[in-house]
Amino acid sequence: MRAFNYSRVTVPGDAIMAVASQPDAKFIAGGTTLVDLMRINVETPARVVDINALPLKTVTALPGGGVRIGALARMSEVAAHPLVTAGFPAVSQALLASASPQLRNKASIGGNVMQRTRCPYFRDTASPCNKREPGTGCSAIGGENRGLAILGTSEACIATNAGDLSVALAALDAVVRLRGPKGDRTVPLVDFHVLPGTTPHIETVLQPGELILSVDLPAAPHATRSAYVKVRDRASYEFALTSAAVGLSVQGGTIASARVALGGVGTKPWRSPEAEAALVGKAPTEATFQAAAKAALAGARAQSQNGFKIPLAQRTLVKALRELSGGAA
Repeated sequence: MRAFNYSRVTVPGDAIMAVASQPDAKFIAGGTTLVDLMRINVETPARVVDINALPLKTVTALPGGGVRIGALARMSEVAAHPLVTAGFPAVSQALLASASPQLRNKASIGGNVMQRTRCPYFRDTASPCNKREPGTGCSAIGGENRGLAILGTSEACIATNAGDLSVALAALDAVVRLRGPKGDRTVPLVDFHVLPGTTPHIETVLQPGELILSVDLPAAPHATRSAYVKVRDRASYEFALTSAAVGLSVQGGTIASARVALGGVGTKPWRSPEAEAALVGKAPTEATFQAAAKAALAGARAQSQNGFKIPLAQRTLVKALRELSGGAA
């Protein structure tokens, strides 16, 4: 680990200015991603700004039944919070499927949304990686790519977004509240992460010095009736091979609204309007679910070792939809 300066702040404005004034500075909260990457010299900030004292830890109700989750709220606390378990079960389930109990007690919501890929070449400083060192190439294309992305890839990068929480947030129309040197703004979660294109080192829309204040979730019938299903190589402490966050509102035997997002398969949390369109207006049957799964993966592009993810992701999505429907006709 390289030497760095450390400072602690107590108000958001000081945090923002501290990082905005030094391009290679980083915020730190739980540190479960940043410290790991600093130890292997993938992240080498000259300054680390501790934001744990900022007043961003609460989970509060919003008008209309929504919920605001402070960026510094810990994953375990949010997973167990009654506003989340009652109104947004997919979020609670995604959090509980993440990491280990010890890490969930430490990791923050904002940090989890910002977590970086687990692509082995990104974490190996001896290997070319466009995400780590722009212009050096993508070792995963033609290399070890079993766990990597099949949606949203480019010739420059096929790294998978590693999150569970962000998949559920994408499905349930979450909005990220930001504050930076130019003021406050909000960004839909589906637009917060960006596709790699030719610039895979740019992973989010955050501007220098911008700080996540909270993640807001709007109330909706499909949010209350939502679920998260994760498939992985082992039962715990493992990243998803495939996952699905779904929400359904069924009225009179017909799906009135649907939300679908996939994890483990995309270069960003992968919202699927194609699957949603295949569900809305249809009866919640096995045939409907299979059609939605086919639509969700229609644009998938497999690499040499991860073609199995296409049918696996389809089955994962169908399983999640079955769970919400109580079985299919």
